[in-house]
Amino acid sequence: MKTWLRFNAVGIGGAALQVASLWFLTRFGVHYLWATALSVEVALLHNFWWHTRWTWKGRDASLLRFHLANGLVSIISNLIWMRIFTGWLAVPAVAANVLAIVLTSLINFVLGDRWVFAR
Repeated sequence: MKTWLRFNAVGIGGAALQVASLWFLTRFGVHYLWATALSVEVALLHNFWWHTRWTWKGRDASLLRFHLANGLVSIISNLIWMRIFTGWLAVPAVAANVLAIVLTSLINFVLGDRWVFAR
């Protein structure tokens, strides 16, 4: 349970960073899908740093595995959800991004706990 709570605390910080990055990039004219991919990467690097030092401290960590698992899931999932919410349903980009993050988080926890930060 402690790991799940830490994962979510780090995730909230990463989500805030991702949403802020998306807002910033789209304000300066970057297409919302490119802005989404770049924002996810910023959040991924933030989350990996905190997960290795706090959430799964003491476990072996691999940035490559993190990108292959959480990274690919996050980028693909976020791009798909953003296309659905923003492109088809006309939800504003920041609100759509928050929804995409929530829908992606559970699978990322399982991948992180079972594979990325293996015991």
